[in-house]
Amino acid sequence: MPRWLLLTLLTMLLWGGWGVLSKPLSSALSPWQVQTFSSLGLLPVLALLGGSPNLRAGSERKRGFALAFVSGVLGSLGNVAYYQALAAGGKAAAVTPITALYPLVTIALALLFLRERLNHMQALGIAASLAALYLFNVGGDTAWLSPWLAVALIPIGLWGTSALLQKLATSAATSEWVTFAFLLGELPVALATPLFQPLDPGLSGPTWLMVVLLGLFFALGNYTLIFAYGSGGRAAVVTPLASLYAVVTIPLAVIFLHERVVFREWLGIALALMAVVALSSEAKPGLSIAHDAGGTSAAT
Repeated sequence: MPRWLLLTLLTMLLWGGWGVLSKPLSSALSPWQVQTFSSLGLLPVLALLGGSPNLRAGSERKRGFALAFVSGVLGSLGNVAYYQALAAGGKAAAVTPITALYPLVTIALALLFLRERLNHMQALGIAASLAALYLFNVGGDTAWLSPWLAVALIPIGLWGTSALLQKLATSAATSEWVTFAFLLGELPVALATPLFQPLDPGLSGPTWLMVVLLGLFFALGNYTLIFAYGSGGRAAVVTPLASLYAVVTIPLAVIFLHERVVFREWLGIALALMAVVALSSEAKPGLSIAHDAGGTSAAT
């Protein structure tokens, strides 16, 4: 097995674990607390990236850092909204694939500001994503949007904007530097949370373990993705594979969280996953989006 493929599969496993851990933590803590406490899990990966010899390469490091840092701030706010969608009653098996549709926003922004072209696969992806949104809402308890789905649209917007900034950042600096700056951008939200919401550090041992693992899985997924690209993985292949981490989250949620998924939801999940692959396809000239869980992405 090629090294890049092994690293990509490891990324899927790490992000799949992030997705399934998010549900019980979102039920036990507020979304802001989950984001704040899980930031502890970022620190070991920041230390690893800080020692990389390629960290400070690149022609426009300051510009790359600024774009990636803002991307991290937006990504962390998207994470909070993701946790809120779970807390509002969304199943991990449903929220994870639907929020993975954030490339819809990235593509729209790239079409508007970068004059990117939409290819045929991406057009099919848009159609599939709209169908998935409809299927997840059929039978909802409101006339238009069920509560969790309404909240789930927020990370789609924030992560999609974050991805565009990451695309611009990677043209100015190395992937290591961009990911380092992105993860640093996650910290301001964590540090600002106590200003408007009291934090209770008196969590049980198992809860502390889960919340630190949540942040660690998130950060390590970014780290392994970097090396998947650096080991010869093509964006057009690594991108859709990494974006399919929901195929790990869904069975874990069914097995360990005892979530019940009806046929309509399975169909919506399948359409959402197909849409992620289609939206991540490369156009010529085009948009190459590499998904980093919780809204991170890199384009090469």
